[in-house]
Amino acid sequence: MNKILIIDDEEHLCWALEKGLRQEGYQVITSTRGKEGLELIQHETPSLVILDLKMPEMDGLEVLVKAKDLMPKLPVIMITAHGSIDTAIEAMKLGAIDYIAKPFDLDELKIVVKQALMVSRLREEVVFLRSELNKKHGRILGNSPAMQEVNTLVERVADSNATVLITGESGTGKEVTALSIHNLSYRREKPYVPINCAALPESLLESELFGHEKGAFTGAVGRKLGRFELADQGTLFLDEVTEMPLSMQVKLLRVLQERQFERVGGTESIKIDVRIIAATNRDPMDCVKQGTFREDLYYRLNVLPIHIPPLRQRSEDISLLTMHFLQKFNPSHDQMISPDAMGLLMNYEWPGNIRELQNVIERSIILSQGREIKVQHLPKEIQKVDNKKNGKAQGLILNFPDKGISFDEVERELILKALEKSKGNQTKAAQLLGLTRSALLYRAQKYQVKL
Repeated sequence: MNKILIIDDEEHLCWALEKGLRQEGYQVITSTRGKEGLELIQHETPSLVILDLKMPEMDGLEVLVKAKDLMPKLPVIMITAHGSIDTAIEAMKLGAIDYIAKPFDLDELKIVVKQALMVSRLREEVVFLRSELNKKHGRILGNSPAMQEVNTLVERVADSNATVLITGESGTGKEVTALSIHNLSYRREKPYVPINCAALPESLLESELFGHEKGAFTGAVGRKLGRFELADQGTLFLDEVTEMPLSMQVKLLRVLQERQFERVGGTESIKIDVRIIAATNRDPMDCVKQGTFREDLYYRLNVLPIHIPPLRQRSEDISLLTMHFLQKFNPSHDQMISPDAMGLLMNYEWPGNIRELQNVIERSIILSQGREIKVQHLPKEIQKVDNKKNGKAQGLILNFPDKGISFDEVERELILKALEKSKGNQTKAAQLLGLTRSALLYRAQKYQVKL
């Protein structure tokens, strides 16, 4: 049942509206004071508010602004006298959904209320459907447990205003993760503005972040808006934030604390509402210990940490990513990859992570001329992976004792070596042993090997 709150200092009008709206099946609560009405909004969470513009102590516009702070999506209908239509229009600019002028017919108000509730419900449905769509298509590719955990974190932190710090090696997908957070957040319709803090010298970085006024320095022929202003109401992505010079770190910290700044060469304080997402391919605590990154800035950024694991630790995702890039770079053909070539991709260490895999697939499609990608189409360093493995297999030497050997002990030792080689990655360990993952788990349990 929709709950309607009426805020009007005329008690008889409150009584008449309450009686009329209850007849329509609405639950109705009333208040004759703005402050009391705001408390009811906070505790009762109404579906809609009918608010008088002219009230003692706190007028309708002030109540409207505070109500929107409490519940940004709350639909508010303003009641106004004929002589204050301009004020009612001002209320619409501040977020009111509609207004009705005195004297009004009760049936007229009922129609306005019904329409406002319908519009509000439709907006909620659009937000929900868009959110579901973003969850489906905004997820970072990966079926491994590690990436499922990352996707769960992204969905949880998306609608928060708290700062996110994404860590991970180069090429793991930190910017894709940042963009996913933005696309899943309520800021999705507002700007997403990235900047690479390592790509610009200090003098240019300050101007890029905060903008500058005309004549601020040689070459400043006009006012320029910085990335913070451009990202207002949206998201600012600070890539490679640990590469920022210490002097700039102080200025960034001040903006994060005060949510305002001045352009270079300017004196006007500019307030902003920006969600900050930062990323680095280095261990930020190591940078703090080395004195290249401020500890207070680190803790200010590291409110919601997300770590993206390297590709070598989630080889389960390699085939999925490979298929994705095959479709991306050759969408008009059913691009194939031979089992031998896929085996090499699965066993390669990928020091450049997903970015390197993407480049390899694009290059291989060109070399294969749109046909099946085979081993010879892969880069030499990846082709060597199989040769190394074969060499090791051919050179395997066992010191077989005269008294014999326990086959179970040998098998247990091989499982431990494979797990050590794969750094605990069960799927890769199974591939090294020529087993399925389930077979590896069975044998590990049999020999009491901790996974």
